[in-house]
Amino acid sequence: MYRSVPRYLLALAAAGALFGQAPAAKQWKDTAEYNAYTAVIKDMDGRNFAQAIADADAWKQKYPQSDYQAEREVLYLKACVSIRRFAKAVDEAGEVLGKGLDQVFKDPKDGPSQEVQFLYNATISVPMIADPTPVEVATGETVAHDLMNLDRRPTGLSDADWTKLRSDVQAPAKAALMHLAILPGVRAMLAKPPDCQAAQSTLEKALEDYPGSATIAYNLGTAYACLKKYSVAIYEFARAAAVDPTLGGAQDANKLRSVVDDNYKTIHGSDEGLDQLKQQAKQSAMPPAGFEIKTAAEVAAEKEEEFARSNPQLALWMKIKAALADSGGEQYFESQLKNSAVPPLKGTLVEAKPACHPRELLVAVPLPNAAPSQQAEIALKLDKPLSGKPETGMEFQWQGVPSAFTSSPFLLTMDTDTSTLEGLKTAPCSVTVRKK
Repeated sequence: MYRSVPRYLLALAAAGALFGQAPAAKQWKDTAEYNAYTAVIKDMDGRNFAQAIADADAWKQKYPQSDYQAEREVLYLKACVSIRRFAKAVDEAGEVLGKGLDQVFKDPKDGPSQEVQFLYNATISVPMIADPTPVEVATGETVAHDLMNLDRRPTGLSDADWTKLRSDVQAPAKAALMHLAILPGVRAMLAKPPDCQAAQSTLEKALEDYPGSATIAYNLGTAYACLKKYSVAIYEFARAAAVDPTLGGAQDANKLRSVVDDNYKTIHGSDEGLDQLKQQAKQSAMPPAGFEIKTAAEVAAEKEEEFARSNPQLALWMKIKAALADSGGEQYFESQLKNSAVPPLKGTLVEAKPACHPRELLVAVPLPNAAPSQQAEIALKLDKPLSGKPETGMEFQWQGVPSAFTSSPFLLTMDTDTSTLEGLKTAPCSVTVRKK
């Protein structure tokens, strides 16, 4: 006798609900029907599952109404599952649903236990069908829901075994329902061309129903990427990686993590904020409204704005210098900068010409946290000599009007009124006494 049953249905065996243990009230139509039954049992015991299906079909054709219809349906589905004829199993389940489960599995002594096995085999077949028909989808949803909401307790099953059974069968039921929820989105993505919008809508609803699914999150991320919604795509990939980076054992865990890390850095320009995104995705299946990863250009612009607020004079000079150093620098100088008043600038004195009472100051403009520079970038032509000897290496401020520019070596000349100099320290010029 064929006795291969799922691990978590073994309690049914203890309840006396296995094949061939029908209650005495059942009757064979005749010896031929009994022989048809035993032929199927023999096929199952010999693991000749294809023949078991054929013999069960012959039994059903000759005896469509049978006291042993429940046993026949359970045997039929188990044979189909054993040789991976999953579509046939679901199709057969559809026929039974059409008759009514209560009509097929109606014996109060063993009907519920056989009904559980029937629903279980039909349910586990659902995700295994590569391209189910609409009828198969509908059947799959029905059997999975029936298994999920199992409430007909098999005779003789203890409270503990009944609780365990209901808990165990919910896992394959949930897997089947989740598979069917994802299916429309996957089909939309596989269409030629892909219907990315339809995939997004379907998969968002699926993830709402099954927020703990890494597979749905990953597929939703793919749909977002198809729509060029890269920020939310990365979020969903991060969500999938947080829940199960292997996607149920379908791939190497590091692959999905790399997808998240690499694409985030590509958009953002660095991994700054990546850990926070991962934590956020771990806590919530969907990103908050308006979620966007700042692009590298946006980050640079924000830093530039912050720098300009904190260092307005240096930021101004850096813009001027960048324009002058560009290929059109000389044209920029002649058309926009020359003879135009420039707001106050700051720099460090490199050299005074002459050292005492100078008429020209050579200035460098070092960047923040940079070592002092000895390379002059600006020459200040003073309207009159200074009264003393200026101290080099000191930072000071001035205001002037650009009057000349050379690109090699880089040097901007500015006509400067000495009254605009601020912070420049000078010392008295030493007097040299000549001996007679």
